[in-house]
Amino acid sequence: MATPAITRELSFDLASESVRELNRTLHLPGGSGRVRILHPSGKHSVAVGLDGDYEVEIQGHVGYYCAGMNKHALVRIAGNCGVGVAENMMSGTVIVEGSASQSAAASARGGLLVIHGDASARCGISLKGADIVVRGSVGHMSAFMAQKGRLVVCGDAGDALGDSLYETRLYVRGSVAGLGADCVQKEMLEEHLAELAMLLARAEIDAEVAEFRRYGSARQLYNFKVDNVGAY
Repeated sequence: MATPAITRELSFDLASESVRELNRTLHLPGGSGRVRILHPSGKHSVAVGLDGDYEVEIQGHVGYYCAGMNKHALVRIAGNCGVGVAENMMSGTVIVEGSASQSAAASARGGLLVIHGDASARCGISLKGADIVVRGSVGHMSAFMAQKGRLVVCGDAGDALGDSLYETRLYVRGSVAGLGADCVQKEMLEEHLAELAMLLARAEIDAEVAEFRRYGSARQLYNFKVDNVGAY
């Protein structure tokens, strides 16, 4: 007999229960409700592939790919996370109270990722429509080949920001170590100030929008040109 889907508050203790059993339960059709996950202890693939109106609170640090492929759910991580948090997210919200390792929200197509600490290299790599707001700084090659969506960095950005960027909009308040191929600083118009204010409000981060600069694609690498061969 199948275990019924969650429709109330439930707790999982990963000190005694497996990640597989946790995810299997959360994948049951029609599931919703509040879920507390205790003692994650850096385990990988916690709360992946959610497709329900869950509110998930993870009380501690997690490993690789936490909340990957998220859809609809609100996932809050009360700690740090490893590589690929919110990877390929489709919708919903993922909040990291600590810092994130490499490739946060890689290929994410929708939803919102908020990181209250720092993010390591390649934050938002190949972004395809999601929004990312980082209270701290991001590492090198963030937004590499990012196609659509928005990345807000309240701290500093590492080298090669926006390398081979398409139409993702980048907002940085601090210093930028270097811009990647075809990424340039752009004018901040009223529409961009309003967009940035909205993203900061959604992330519940208080910052002055006038202190940010906007970066985007120069659109010189969309089609092959022999004059640009050194930039490819």
